[in-house]
Amino acid sequence: MSATDVRPPVLFCDFDGTITMSDNIVAIMKHFDPPGWEPIVKDIVAERKKVRQGVGEMFALLPSSMREEVTRFVLENAGIRPGFPELLAWCEKNGVEFFVTSGGIDFFVYPLLAPFDIPRDHIFCNGSDFSGERIRITWPNPCDDDCDNAGGCGMCKTTIIRRYPREQYRRILIGDSVTDFPGAKLADLVYSRSHLTEKCRELGLPHVPFETFHDIVAHLEQGDWKR
Repeated sequence: MSATDVRPPVLFCDFDGTITMSDNIVAIMKHFDPPGWEPIVKDIVAERKKVRQGVGEMFALLPSSMREEVTRFVLENAGIRPGFPELLAWCEKNGVEFFVTSGGIDFFVYPLLAPFDIPRDHIFCNGSDFSGERIRITWPNPCDDDCDNAGGCGMCKTTIIRRYPREQYRRILIGDSVTDFPGAKLADLVYSRSHLTEKCRELGLPHVPFETFHDIVAHLEQGDWKR
């Protein structure tokens, strides 16, 4: 590429622990504390269990009758990271596509994002089914043939990213955790927090650590990401 990259940027932003201040799935499990959830989380974090399997198992521990209670808990407790409206405004001002790529579940992701007027087709997350006795998670965004996670992602972030080829787009990922590692490897630039920063350092991936979205907007305004 030349000194100034002419490919249009596209942003892929994680939800839990990135847009929100904490991981909502873990917060739900800690609060409602269904027996057996903690070993599942440990297996996911240690990569002994695929995210899709683990998340499905955890929500199956909760009865469908708790839907409104769980949703209300998330809406009342999941804080939005400062600067998020400003990042969306920057993207709109500069004609930059912004996608939410979330491993979260539709019944709390959509209500939390409703105030920000993000088009529904720009929000990718997992689905839910409350028709049975227990909450069942559905997977409307599965892995494509190029994903190396053997169909275990749940909401496959790399599948979404690959729809925007590197030759045509400058792919920028914003994230914080284990589910963002594969996408970080595909990105031209990563805005990272927490475990993702550690992983980017370990793998030598181009990244900029951040605490709030104000930090990201400031870096985008500088234009260093174009080079």
